[in-house]
Amino acid sequence: AANNGIEAITELIQSAKAVAQSAKSAEGTTDKAVLANQFNDMLDQMDSISEDSIYKGINLMGGTGETLTVEFDQTGDSKITLTGFHGSTSSDALNINDAANSWGDASNIEISISQLDSARDELRLEATKLSSGINIITARQSFTTNMINTFRDGAADLTNADLNEEGASMLMLQTRQQLGTTSLSLASQAAQSVLQLF
Repeated sequence: AANNGIEAITELIQSAKAVAQSAKSAEGTTDKAVLANQFNDMLDQMDSISEDSIYKGINLMGGTGETLTVEFDQTGDSKITLTGFHGSTSSDALNINDAANSWGDASNIEISISQLDSARDELRLEATKLSSGINIITARQSFTTNMINTFRDGAADLTNADLNEEGASMLMLQTRQQLGTTSLSLASQAAQSVLQLF
């Protein structure tokens, strides 16, 4: 959820930067004010995305107090803990301010662009941390799935019948039964032949 939030906010940062770039070349304060309002709306959306990046009550974009611990064994000795970060634009981490003075001054636009670049870099760093954790969790999940399949195959080898072997055993028993029946029949005929001599 946090990774999806980071991706969405990064896209909005790119859009907000495009708006700021447009404001640099805009003529007149009215055009700049319209663009500044669009910029501020995008910041509000970034904050909403940060707040909505929740999964099972945990929002890793909600601050450093938020953590997610994934345990890989029953004792909790093997585990990974993902730590949250502040994903709102007003936090120290992103620190993107509303368009100051409706971007009436060109220096205010440059400040906004600089803040967007810094926020983008911070999000990339956080995405790298999350990606590392996700890779570990995915590797452990694949390992666990493979081990379960290995154990199932081993249990099946111990308990499931080998159809070829069982088929050969059945054929051998049928052949023995037929030979036994034939032997009894021959023995009975031989005994009758001996009795006929007397």
